[in-house]
Amino acid sequence: MATTAFTPCPTADSLHIRPWPDPVIDRVGHDPRSTYVERFWLGILGPSTTLLLRRLAGQLEASPAGFDLPLADTARSLGLGGEGRSSPFVRALARCCQFQLATPEDDSVLAVRRKLPPLNRRQLARLPEPVQVEHQRWLDDDLRTPTVDKLRRRSRRLALSLLELGEDLEATERQLLRWRFHPALCQESARWAWERHTAALAGGEAPTEGDPTAA
Repeated sequence: MATTAFTPCPTADSLHIRPWPDPVIDRVGHDPRSTYVERFWLGILGPSTTLLLRRLAGQLEASPAGFDLPLADTARSLGLGGEGRSSPFVRALARCCQFQLATPEDDSVLAVRRKLPPLNRRQLARLPEPVQVEHQRWLDDDLRTPTVDKLRRRSRRLALSLLELGEDLEATERQLLRWRFHPALCQESARWAWERHTAALAGGEAPTEGDPTAA
């Protein structure tokens, strides 16, 4: 895997973080705060880099267009203090780039993936054999999960019910996430339900479910 050297500008107090979109990884990848990342990516990235990615994912969720990351405060809050190019915090940033989970645009801007891709064969081979067995079991179980259409139908119905109970759009999406639907499906289902809900209210009608698989 190609590596990308990265060190923030030594005079900078902050680093601007923006999302690094990828249509494939965003669809099939795993949220840095997910069980998959904790079980399987952790042994590849190490705890410091995994913790940093979790922090960045949460802040990108709150500020989707990007945000300024205060370097010293973030390093201390994560227990990754120290100064210079060899500090644990800078090494964690560099590992994000090494594994192509982030890419520098210049010394003060870093684009970060919202999702981590599934482990490839070479990465998986670096894990202990029991973890490799667990990963295969995870893949087998994933194949037995409901189809996308079934999941979409279920998540849309739940989203519409939440809105009818008085939740707003953001709260609905967060609740779907807590129910462990895929983040992309949570966003899509919440938006679908919100449009149907507001259209029904504008027309003076009670929202109806209709066909929850319709676009």
